[in-house]
Amino acid sequence: MTYTHDAIVIGGGAAGLTAAGGCALFGLKTALIEGHKMGGECLNNGCVPSKALITSAKRAAEAREGKRHGVELAPPKVDWSGVHKHVHDAIAHIAPHDSEETFEEMGCEVIRDWGKITGPKTVEVGGRTLSAPRIVIATGSAPAVPPIEGLDSVPYLTNENLFDLDVLPVHLVIVGGGVIGMEMAQSFCRLGSKVTVINPGELMGRDDRDSVAVVADVMRQEGVRFIDGKAAKVEGEAGAIRVHTGQGDEVIEGSHLLIAVGRKARVSGYGLEELGVELGRNGIKVDARRRTSIKSIYAIGDCREGPRLTHVSGYEGGNVALEIALGVPTKVDWSALPWCTFTEPEVAQIGLTETEAKEKYGDGVRVVKEGFDHNERAIAEDSVKGHLKVMFKGKKVVGASICGKGAGELLLPFSQMISGKASSFAMGSAIVSYPTRAEIVKASAFSAWEPTVFGSLPKKWAGLVQKMRRAF
Repeated sequence: MTYTHDAIVIGGGAAGLTAAGGCALFGLKTALIEGHKMGGECLNNGCVPSKALITSAKRAAEAREGKRHGVELAPPKVDWSGVHKHVHDAIAHIAPHDSEETFEEMGCEVIRDWGKITGPKTVEVGGRTLSAPRIVIATGSAPAVPPIEGLDSVPYLTNENLFDLDVLPVHLVIVGGGVIGMEMAQSFCRLGSKVTVINPGELMGRDDRDSVAVVADVMRQEGVRFIDGKAAKVEGEAGAIRVHTGQGDEVIEGSHLLIAVGRKARVSGYGLEELGVELGRNGIKVDARRRTSIKSIYAIGDCREGPRLTHVSGYEGGNVALEIALGVPTKVDWSALPWCTFTEPEVAQIGLTETEAKEKYGDGVRVVKEGFDHNERAIAEDSVKGHLKVMFKGKKVVGASICGKGAGELLLPFSQMISGKASSFAMGSAIVSYPTRAEIVKASAFSAWEPTVFGSLPKKWAGLVQKMRRAF
């Protein structure tokens, strides 16, 4: 068969851009197909705008504290049009990194249209039939919409239109207490909105319970209200939304409604069903190499079953580019998978949580907990809320949970320890700049070795050395 390309990538988000750019940089003739916005979810209505909004909210929170550390600040005046501009300026500033022109310079043929897979090695797009030995589908995900009575008849927000609001909500009602729900709840509250979060069960369910408790307590103190229950029914109109919670039939009246209950893989309309590609409960089924049931077709990023994080998409895109270009099988490894929720304080996780570690290893797990109230940089900054938990199996780190200022920045050394690229002994004996929050990492790593270093055998040896010195 004569192919038009060496690789075809469908989707211009984090996963697809990494895969297509990698293949092109290896010299492969690569087609990159994107029917909507280049940059995908992360750039346009995910990581970038949300972190920009969080930054504005932090400024407002700092000013609202008034006099602190001998410095008096004026009360904040939130200009929503300025916040909106900051959010969209951030998107515009980063957009060139993900642009059509950037990837054409790398060597990709960028096709701005919707593609459909018509065979194990063929794709139709814009009236053309493309063919390649390998196809990569990276079509991402969309906001999941729960089956709430009346939801289809009222205006509601998701992350896809939240950042286009032209007014600051008076009362934002959020259905969902996951990452998006919690980050946006704190941010809008700090910017001046009344905020109510409705969530059945545990907030931020995949994270360490102690860490989540700290964040939830801070958010309650700032004014966020949490309701443990389901949104059973929605009614109303723009500016006047009523949510029946099903908890004693309490009715929450708000100006805006945000649905933030997770993500749904985008798999329809790309020819997958017709081709017989096996689908799972929420995404395309893949093996460890990200191959679908048709081995010439890969699925990476949010469209396949598995973790949905931007850095995971980039990781998978890089793996698949290596495999396609060099023919070297690359398997994913989630043992050191990090993630962070950018509330204040932040909640960061890598590897196993305490609960997961105990379920997997039982009594073989040792949990070391260090509080930031003993970290001298945190004390100097008067920002001591939070802690670090490290899960050890023997002296090997199998997970770490961090809650505190800049928690996400402290995950990297644990990535090295969990993956075996560094040891807890090496980390515990490292020279760390003082005063830094990173000292807490060294302290936790050394704690695994402290009983050995200062154990009975070293003490006996030290005593023998001293006797020998006195003898001479």
